[in-house]
This record gives sequence, structure tokens and C-alpha cells, in this order.
Amino acid sequence: MTARSAVEGPSGGIVLMADPRVAAVPVRECGERLVDVRTARGGRDSRGLLVDVRQQEGPEAAFALLREGVLRRLLHAEELLPTGLRLLFVEGYRPPSLQRHYFEEYADQLRALHPHLPAAEIHAAASRYVSPPDIAPHSAGAAVDLTLADAEGRELDLGTRMNADPEESAGACYTEAANISAEARAHRTVLGAALTGAGLVNYPTEWWHWSYGDRYWALASGAPSALYGPREAGSEDALSGAGGPSER
Repeated sequence: MTARSAVEGPSGGIVLMADPRVAAVPVRECGERLVDVRTARGGRDSRGLLVDVRQQEGPEAAFALLREGVLRRLLHAEELLPTGLRLLFVEGYRPPSLQRHYFEEYADQLRALHPHLPAAEIHAAASRYVSPPDIAPHSAGAAVDLTLADAEGRELDLGTRMNADPEESAGACYTEAANISAEARAHRTVLGAALTGAGLVNYPTEWWHWSYGDRYWALASGAPSALYGPREAGSEDALSGAGGPSER
């Protein structure tokens, strides 16, 4: 990345979502609504964001929701991209119950692969790829999974498929991974420059995961508290009828 977008541990390693320092960040909920990215206008030429609909399924529209402040910053990030490139939105809000299901599902996979690991190590390892439910940025409407596309909406190569886990990708899902092509590295750099320029931070085990206003963002940016905590989508939010993503 061209700008610092991750917090580091005492020895310089990556701070995972399960780190106690993340959970220790206080939340001072600002009360912003969840809004539907599909109806937003702004960014370059006021077109709004490209939304990937390939993974939509079921009756809920939750995947397309974000806090208002996060959406504003994404639209600004699109303006910062080089001409001919666009952000491709894949997933935003995730209900807490779904986040819990995804976390336990991945933890079960790790238990099967490493049956002798202590529970605390399984929990920490699972948090590389799926955020613990009680602090998950997606469940706060603060996080977005996204990638880059060209002007015609064709997805660009960023080194792995979105939602590739560390085992599947041999670690290439890590934002700073060395085992990707020069082209994919260049694309990650462009994506990171635009998003950090708009005030978002990256979770460094997932090149596609960026957030603003959550506990991890607060720790990474030095903010005294998070702006958004996990919540259920309600009638006051901008819900509409479309599907949600099948991946993490």
C-alpha cells in the first residue's frame, strides 16, 4: 500500500480482530442510518457505485446497506481513482446472527484441520478471515468488501478471488502478500491509495475488506472511540428487496 492502513502488534505483526485492544475500544454510537448503496448517487459523474449482483440470494437486502458516513467516503474514494477505474461493491452490512454463523462455521473448519489447537488459538486463527461477532465491522454497517473494475464494469485481477481464505490462497489474500503478480500488486496499490485517501482502513489479512467508524478503524487511526457498533437493521433504515451474498 502507498499509505499506512493497518495496525501492528508489539513485534510489528498484524493485529487481528480478536486482539483484546480492538474489543477495548469504546463505542460511542452516533446513530447514523443504514442506507442502500444501490440508490446512492455521487462519485465520478454522479453515477454511484457499481454493485456486484452475482452472489445475491434470498429475500433480504442487508448486503447493500452501509452507514451513511461510510457510503459518503466510498463515493469520494471513487473520485480519487485514476480515470477508467471504478469501485465494485460486493458486500456491506451483515446481520449479527449471520456473522456469528460465518465465524463458527470457519472455526469448525479450523478445528477439523487442527484438532489439537487450544480454543483460544482457534478463535484467533478464525479472526484472520471472519471477524468475531461481538466486534464485527460488517455488523455495524461500517465495513465493505469491494474490488476494482474497469470502465465497462469488468472486474480486475487483484491476486485472489474475493473471500479466499489464507489456507486456500497460501496467504495471497493478505494485502501485502508477495506471492501475487506485479499487475495484481499495482491494482491493490491503486485501490488502497483511493480508500485510505477517503479515510478508510484495511484489515490486512483481506485485501478487499475496508472500514470506517468501527473499533478496528478507531485503533488504526488513533480515534478515541468507534462511531458505530453492531446493530440490527430496522424500519428506519433504507431497506429494499434484493438478495444477500453467499460468501464471507
